[in-house]
Amino acid sequence: IYRNYINGEFVPSEATDYIPLTDPTTNNLIYNVPRSTNDEMLSAVSYASEAFHKWKDVPIQQRQRIMLQYQALIRDNMNDLATLITLEQGKTLVDARGDVFRGLEVVEAACGLGGSAMMGETLENLSNGLDTYSYRQPLGVCAGIAPFNFPAMIPLWMFPIACTAGNTFVMKPSEKDPGACMMLAQLASEAGLPDGVLNIIHGGKESVDFICDDTDIRAVSFVGSNAVGAYIHARGTATGKRVQANLGAKNHATILPDADREETVKAIAGAAFGAAGQRCMALSAIILVGSAQEWLPDIVEEAKKLRVGSGFHEGVDVGPLISPEAKDRAEQIIEEATNEGAILELDGRGTVVPGFENGNFLSPTILSNVSPFNTAYKEEIFAPVLVCLEADTLEDAISLTNANPFGNGCSIFTSSGASARKFQHEIDVGQVGINVPIPVPLPCFSFTGSRGSIRGDVHFYGKQGVNFYTQIKTITSNWQCRGGHLGGATMPILGSSNSK
Repeated sequence: IYRNYINGEFVPSEATDYIPLTDPTTNNLIYNVPRSTNDEMLSAVSYASEAFHKWKDVPIQQRQRIMLQYQALIRDNMNDLATLITLEQGKTLVDARGDVFRGLEVVEAACGLGGSAMMGETLENLSNGLDTYSYRQPLGVCAGIAPFNFPAMIPLWMFPIACTAGNTFVMKPSEKDPGACMMLAQLASEAGLPDGVLNIIHGGKESVDFICDDTDIRAVSFVGSNAVGAYIHARGTATGKRVQANLGAKNHATILPDADREETVKAIAGAAFGAAGQRCMALSAIILVGSAQEWLPDIVEEAKKLRVGSGFHEGVDVGPLISPEAKDRAEQIIEEATNEGAILELDGRGTVVPGFENGNFLSPTILSNVSPFNTAYKEEIFAPVLVCLEADTLEDAISLTNANPFGNGCSIFTSSGASARKFQHEIDVGQVGINVPIPVPLPCFSFTGSRGSIRGDVHFYGKQGVNFYTQIKTITSNWQCRGGHLGGATMPILGSSNSK
């Protein structure tokens, strides 16, 4: 049974209701996850509030040193973290290490937060002896709600930046795979993060509602599905919180005939089916332009090469889906899509892996003849299912992509600089790859999904991540007070006079 992590201790929950956590390759029970009680959640916030008063006054260089030690501990324990992820989530060990590493990069960025991102601004002598300057200060208690698909990376998008900026944090990992987050909390404590600065609670909707409603929590970060994200944004902002919510996606790849055929086909297969398609930046739709439509058989053959099985087995490319419900939903969408006219080029249903007969396996699946009105195109399937569309021209492909409500990521494959330039300029999507299938920015930038893929207007990590977890205080000071005019009943107009 997993425990809460409150005020630096792993505390047994007094919950009477638990969520079963099963191995997605077998559906055997691994752990039980408690639905943290209301008192336990209140305790987590209370300790975070208490810790904030001291933590915010710790010099930022000292907070950075803790993150420096933290990144070293994560690096040293990467294999153990990856093992936990593969056990609970199902992705391959190689992919799980990537999950940890991409989160580690955010921690590394946090080690230099004071260098520029936390700095304020100043302008002197706006009037005789009068200066204005600003500070960037932490908000207080912040909270994060993480999805199942990146058990290490997404929490590391959140609390390292928030805590280095001087906030304290309450984290709710996914109830489907909280193990990596629990280990990350232990490592943070070993790195020197004071008790109460990071706390972890568990549960489902009841814990989400608590985070949205608690008046001591100032900001909420969320990554997950459309429906849940819209709910959290509405409920959280209704209580005056800042909310940043990364939602669903339908990431398109536009393939032009002048692209490198062999390398493009490999890139498409990896980006569509890696992690069993359970990435918010997975390529789930491709647009074959002109004679590139002849490449579809190549993509099918490349997908057939991918090996499906347990993430612990060497050579496996595609692990299981997270749950039987996720598998059933994907298979139902495939069925609906074919009933609506899609052609099943590759059917991954009915996959049975020897030794893991009860696993949630769905092999790579490819649908062609898909229209923008087809269920498989309209829904985020979150499975190893690729839908294929056709366009006569680059202009048509851009229009098709822009008509989709999501704006998380997209890519173009071409050898033409002019085509790439036109695409990046005209496409209305937040993250664009040019011959890059999954264009997730490094932490020196921010994760900039747009349109229907985000609620709120401030993005994760990078400068925007710091902006989200901080507030600006601006000071206007006048030290020419002796013998000077300190103001009267009329509106002050700085710099208009008395400048000698």
